[in-house]
Amino acid sequence: MDRADERAVTTGAAISELHRLAAECAQDGWDGEAGSAVDPMAVAIAEDFLRALPPGISLPELALEPDGALSLDWTASQHRRFTLSIGRTNRLAYAWLDGSEVGHGVANFSGATVPSRILDGLHGIMNHACTSLRAA
Repeated sequence: MDRADERAVTTGAAISELHRLAAECAQDGWDGEAGSAVDPMAVAIAEDFLRALPPGISLPELALEPDGALSLDWTASQHRRFTLSIGRTNRLAYAWLDGSEVGHGVANFSGATVPSRILDGLHGIMNHACTSLRAA
């Protein structure tokens, strides 16, 4: 199996996990509290986003947010993380932690190409060899 085939298999597994999570959280109160049901539009956008990730970017962990949005999380270490929130619009909110540096932003997703600001952030977190740490 070549790398393209391997990526298709792993992307397919991530999309299956996305749909499993969406089915489990399809009703309000899925979290035992006031969690909103997963937004079907968020699921569709997340699926497009997963398919658009280029080779070399690892697939994220998936979680549902209490407002019905989806969270895609990449964790390189305890001090290096990137998270993306996908709701019902193409505006993707993202945030990162890189040692003592933190940041956040919003980028528009076309449905076919991952925005360069998000790719740059993912590359910075997942491929960065050392992290700047601040002494406590």
